[in-house]
Parts: sequence; C-alpha cells; structure tokens
Amino acid sequence: MKWWLRVANGAASGCRSACNNSPINRARFFPLAQAKRREVSLRSELGNIKLAVKYGQDRQTRQWLCPLLRQWGMGPHQKITPAWAEKLCFTVTATGSYEEAAQVASKWGEAVDDSILHALAQRVGQRAQEQTEQRLEKPPAERQPERPASRLAVLMVDGWMARFRGEGWGKKRTQKTRVDWHEMKTGVFYLQEQSARKEAGRGLIQDKVIVHCQGDAMELGRRLNWEALRGGLGRARQSLFLGDGAPWIWNLKRDRWNHALGLLDFYHGSQHLWNLGRSIQGEKQPALTQWMEPRLHQLRHGEEEKVLDEIAALKSRHGTAGEVIQREKNYFAGHARRMNYQSIARRGWPIGSGAVESACRQKQCRFKRPGQFWTQAGLSHLAALDQARRNHHWEQLWSPN
Repeated sequence: MKWWLRVANGAASGCRSACNNSPINRARFFPLAQAKRREVSLRSELGNIKLAVKYGQDRQTRQWLCPLLRQWGMGPHQKITPAWAEKLCFTVTATGSYEEAAQVASKWGEAVDDSILHALAQRVGQRAQEQTEQRLEKPPAERQPERPASRLAVLMVDGWMARFRGEGWGKKRTQKTRVDWHEMKTGVFYLQEQSARKEAGRGLIQDKVIVHCQGDAMELGRRLNWEALRGGLGRARQSLFLGDGAPWIWNLKRDRWNHALGLLDFYHGSQHLWNLGRSIQGEKQPALTQWMEPRLHQLRHGEEEKVLDEIAALKSRHGTAGEVIQREKNYFAGHARRMNYQSIARRGWPIGSGAVESACRQKQCRFKRPGQFWTQAGLSHLAALDQARRNHHWEQLWSPN
C-alpha cells in the first residue's frame, strides 16, 4: 500500500500538490515506501502522551521519517513536544542556571531533570547559532520600517571575562592549564526614543538589542551592526558610540561606525582622573578631594580643555607615581576628542555606557556563576539561544521551515 501525505495544522490528509524539493515538502506530498503506523511516546507538560503516527521511507531521499513529527520540527530522537520544549528553553534563558530552570518548570508542568534541560538547550541553541550565521549572510530587513526615522541611534561596547575548561581540565597530572579565561565582547544598540525613566528616576530602555561573542572584536562588530541595521540604524539622523578606553573598542568603532560621534564613558574618564589625583596628591583627605572636585566639575560641565591642558603640562616624576602620571597623561591625550560631555548632555543624549555595563553584568550573572567552567560549544549554544529570545528571533527559531 502507498499513500500521499499532506500535513497541515497537525492533521494528515490524502492530497497531492505542487511543491519544491525540500525534505519537509517531499514528506508532505511524495509517496512513502513501506509506510506503516507506529506508536510514538512524547513528554509534555501534562505528562507522557502516546500518538499513533504514519512512518515510512521517502522514495527520493531513501530517508526514514515521520511526516507529522518532521512538520512539527522534531528530530528523529526527540521525545519532548515542541510546545513544551519552547517553554523549557525560554525558562532556561530567563533563569540563572539549568538547576534553577528545572525548579521553575516543575511548578507549572511535569518535573524535568536539569540534565534534560541542558541537552535540550544545547540542541536548540545550536540551531539558533546556525540561524544566526545564515542571517548574517544576507542584508537585514528593518524590523519596523513604518516607524519614523530616529533622531539618535546609540551603540555601546564593552567586555567581560568568562571561565572556560582548559586543555588540562579533569586531569590529575598535567602541565596544561586547567582553567582558561576568555573575554566575552558585548554590544548594545537602541534608539534614543526607546529610553525613558521610571518614577524614581532610574533609566529604562524599552527595547534594545544585546549581542555578544567570544574572541574577535570585528566579529562582534559584524553581528551588532546587522542587528542595529535591522533595528533602524540606517535611517537614524545621528549616531552616538560610547565605550571605555580599551583600544579594541575604538578600533572597532573606527572600522565599523566611523561616521558616529564617539564619546568616552564619563565614569571611566573620572576613574582615570581619580588615579591621576592620587598619584599627585596622595590618598590623604581632604587634599585629594579639594584637588579632584573642581577638575571633575570642569570635565563634566564644558571646561574639559582646561583639565586636559593642565594634565598635558604635568612634569615627569620618578618612581611609581611618575609611571602612573605618564600613563594617565597618555590616556587623556588619546581620548581628548571624546570628552565633550556638556554638549552631549544638553542634547539629552547619554554620556555614560550604563546600558552595556548592565548587559555585561546580566551576562555574568548567568555565565559566570560560582563553579561554572564552560566549554566553547556549551557557552556558544546557550548564548545563541539567549540572544534569539532577546533580539526578536524566537519565533523563527521554532518555525519548522
């Protein structure tokens, strides 16, 4: 016996239609060889369920498959229903660990072990990573093209360190490193009109893109720029780039967003001014405070040139204090054109990179917990899954086609 299957909305009907050569469409419309019914057991949030499904061999690809499960986007060995798998993956990205996600899931569905959540998140995260790579090969389509052009697009970049398992991980005697530290580079994009303040005065960004990756800064730039263009960067009248003093950040800005106005984060600039003040005045109060307060005020309120000229005129000294003074002189000289805080603040624009600092902190709360030591694949897949949720790619991740 042979029949033709057309799967639509979870139902199978005998119908033949024109189609392309994708495996799913072949499963829908082409006859199956050695077709038979078989029982499949699936786990759901309501418990185990059993389905009687049609199973057979695709005559063109010679692949054995179940058209119904394939239409649902399920792999041959997947035992969790798609709806429950989606809820579990969402819970994994919204909680602090696999163990915590398992505890939360047990409150609204069937109890599930954290090892199952780990395997599920890694499998779906790998799919998210593959979809990300596919998207980057094509120009982005703006997500909300009907929205008026923004007055300002904001880009922020920073980095943080994560623990990875080294080559000597798990070995009793080895000369190889057991733990490796690698920098995770993080970028944030949002439009200025998406920022607001709560009643208590705390800042709030209603919709922002958060991108992070390990290693090459230019790869972060490629990913962040794609998401930013999708979010409206291309039509923004002006753009602002903020970061701390790390050289890779400003090399990235020059390479990817050279047209944007660059601004050194005020908090980091003030930190370096404090370092300079301690080297000149020492740690004792109130002499240090008396030296710092007027210069911080000048730096913040439009008289940065006075501060920069004074720093440039400092004489060299011997010893550790002299080394710090020379290092800070070089720092301020290198960022002199990125400290026009007063003019930026008067426009209502941000002068601090708090949004990306917050994003880094949130990532560390998930990926840098006590006792966590990642593999390359383990962190990459979970990070890709998390970004799919935050950056409006979640529905595509669960689409069967």
